[in-house]
Amino acid sequence: MAKAIWKYIRKDRQAAAGCVILGAWIFLAVLVPFFGPYSYTDQNAAIQNQGISILHWFGTDKFGRDIFARVWYGAGISLVIGLASALINGCIGAAYGAVSGYAGKRTDLILMRAADIIASVPSMLYVILITLVLGAGVVSMILGLCISGWIETARIARGEILHLKESDFALAARLGGASPFRILIRHLLPNASGPILVNVVFLIPQAVFTEAFLSFLGVGLAAPAASLGTIIREARTQMLLYPSQMICPLVVLCVMLLGLNMLGSALERRFGRPEGGG
Repeated sequence: MAKAIWKYIRKDRQAAAGCVILGAWIFLAVLVPFFGPYSYTDQNAAIQNQGISILHWFGTDKFGRDIFARVWYGAGISLVIGLASALINGCIGAAYGAVSGYAGKRTDLILMRAADIIASVPSMLYVILITLVLGAGVVSMILGLCISGWIETARIARGEILHLKESDFALAARLGGASPFRILIRHLLPNASGPILVNVVFLIPQAVFTEAFLSFLGVGLAAPAASLGTIIREARTQMLLYPSQMICPLVVLCVMLLGLNMLGSALERRFGRPEGGG
């Protein structure tokens, strides 16, 4: 599977461009906070609200903090939230949907109706409630995103398993005495991994945008943590006088979302992302 994806990425220009954008983005998100000349928390009253310059590539904020360092530190936080929540949701959704689709009948009905009940509440409301109860932080944000974020993946996995379990190779495995668990792990899930992977890739920008949006509203991450959403929120009071303080993190956020969606769209053309039934 990994070889097939890599081979396709090398041939598809959109997928390759998305990978280049994400690679550069991740490189800066790792490099700048650890090896940059400025810390994302250092304050200096002598250089407040400076514009873009050679010393401060994105300028400084109202506290004299280097925005370039803060933006790429925040980019790393946003990336951690996006990747962690997407991986957790992908694992839960794939397992839940596979069990539901393979079991069928009453078990399938109960599991999918339970998923529908969870999905009936907007996902942002879950995130807001969790952050209010547990406090604003990376862990509470990831937990909030994972309460209902797995349901779409579960539906896709269920639809694939319903189709694949009637195939000849699944029937041969059952006649050969293989257990349901072995059939799911060794035969069905590997053949359903394409659409599931595509969905997981799309979950990353969804999580990043949700975190940025909620942090911008003031119900996401709290100081001293800095994500792209919190940096944009802090800059809105300076927007008219110092627009670069908001434009720079916005551009970084948009580039990240663009790269992820380009990669996801390219993979979707190759592996497909069918809608799971309910």
